[in-house]
Amino acid sequence: MTNWAEYDAALRARGSLTVWFSEEAIAAWRAAPRATRGGQPSFSALAIATALTLRAVFRLALRQTEGLIGSVIALLGLDLPVPDHSTSSRRAETLEVPRPASGPSGEPVHLLVDSTGLRLHGPGEWLAEKHGTTRRRSWRKLHLATDADTGRIVASAFTRGALRPYL
Repeated sequence: MTNWAEYDAALRARGSLTVWFSEEAIAAWRAAPRATRGGQPSFSALAIATALTLRAVFRLALRQTEGLIGSVIALLGLDLPVPDHSTSSRRAETLEVPRPASGPSGEPVHLLVDSTGLRLHGPGEWLAEKHGTTRRRSWRKLHLATDADTGRIVASAFTRGALRPYL
């Protein structure tokens, strides 16, 4: 890297978070009243899906998600109610979540899965090589699932594997 100022700015931008609500999303935040008997829902499926998406992205508990949504709504200066943790939990069981499809017609995604071993280097490895001590090396397994049609990586997992590479 030769341009350190640009590199530093790029690293700072990785921590940047931009959230906006469209006018349509604000209008659809509250649930429409239903004509059947029972309690009236306060939040639309869009509001619950938004909460559950933020929960999944930031790996939060439901109460922490409630706090995050409340602070985002307050920072945006919106007058919207915040879905509480118990409502989010209860509605998550029945909420139909759209799944991404490979093509525009919604056909299933054909996955190609591959696993490969990776050797991790760190100060422990350097010390072992310098001083000649025998130590178990750090190996991990990387699993990749790619879409067969587009070649795009759809899923990945990084696990400890009991790999015995041939050296």
